[in-house]
Amino acid sequence: MPTAWTSRYAARTAAAKSSRIRELLKVTQLPDVISFAGGLPANDVFPLERFNEACGKVLASHYVAALQYGETEGYAPLREMIARHISRYGIRAHIENVLITSGSQQALDLIGKLFINPGDRILVEAPTYMGALQAFSIYGANYVSVPCDHYGLRTDLLEAPLRTGPKFMYVLPNFQNPGGTTLAVERRHTLVALADKYGIPIIEDDPYGQLRYEGEHLPSLVVVDRENLRRDQDFTFGNVIYLSTFSKTLAPGLRLGWIVAPPDVISKLALLKQGIDLHTSTFAQVVAYEVARDNFLDQHVRRLRSVYRERRDAMLAALEEYFPPEITWTHPQGGLFLWVTLPEFMDANLLFQEALKQNVAFVPGDSFFAPNGDNIPRNRYMRLNFSNAPADRIREGIRRLSVAVKTQLEHLRALEPVTAT
Repeated sequence: MPTAWTSRYAARTAAAKSSRIRELLKVTQLPDVISFAGGLPANDVFPLERFNEACGKVLASHYVAALQYGETEGYAPLREMIARHISRYGIRAHIENVLITSGSQQALDLIGKLFINPGDRILVEAPTYMGALQAFSIYGANYVSVPCDHYGLRTDLLEAPLRTGPKFMYVLPNFQNPGGTTLAVERRHTLVALADKYGIPIIEDDPYGQLRYEGEHLPSLVVVDRENLRRDQDFTFGNVIYLSTFSKTLAPGLRLGWIVAPPDVISKLALLKQGIDLHTSTFAQVVAYEVARDNFLDQHVRRLRSVYRERRDAMLAALEEYFPPEITWTHPQGGLFLWVTLPEFMDANLLFQEALKQNVAFVPGDSFFAPNGDNIPRNRYMRLNFSNAPADRIREGIRRLSVAVKTQLEHLRALEPVTAT
């Protein structure tokens, strides 16, 4: 029911939409439901003992730093650790290039706040991360979408959209959410070259890059941009801003992400962040530093890779065993998701209702497409998460989902008109 406040909402709030996943998770929390809906890390691999030790150490020895106000840019030792860590992947960064954010979602919001004016076009993949669409839409963004295939963003279709002059491109090159696809190395070079040609900067979102289960590491867009276009060894950042997070490697409850960018951009983002929360939780930052230090993060990531590889393989094997041949899916080399394509005549939203009857859940794919009126089909996709359930639970969930799929297929075929002979 409207209240006295309703007429006073800012116009931009009309663009605020509830997260489809947040709503679905309310439905899927029932104990009998096997949920492939959330992008949840595995509860059983959180490093509880290490967190317990770190909290004790922080409260015993570093309580002032942890419990007091801190710098907007973030806890200096943590920022230095991040800069050292990403340097292993060829990303040259110093402490002044790093801003700690309250999760990667705040990083996306700050990017939108800094760069987007109402009506600005943002180039995104189709499909793309729905949280980015939420963050950018509140600032009045319009969208230009470029389709993906099994090798990531279709760079062969990129030039015409770039000619429309988008404010920036938003790209997830590694184990994309929702598609699970990885941008092929030759496409990374093409993407960076086209971005330079048309003067369009890139926001590179890389929450899953460390979670690779097969194949070789591919250079980030930051690295490709520097090596191809910025030969000066002292030049740290060019046309790419880099985002990442601890949510998929340590724990999402920490709400710790980061932005890596030129110092002038970091300074501007820090000013905007001051108006939001002054700084990210100092306690969470100091604890995360104590947990991750002394190479523990590397050890923990190796464990995650082993656990998640087993679960990915279990899901792929179960899909191969139970699903009908009309349905296809991606084979992610890492990350947390795979993307299922249904026949053109099927609707993932209707399938979701049938799946709930079988006590299994997923995310229908239409929420991952930008609202820009293109002709890309939206209703024939679903995203499946494999990280949050053990292999036997995954197998049973896919079996249940296959029952829902076959039930809907049989129903649709029964509705087909009979051709006279």
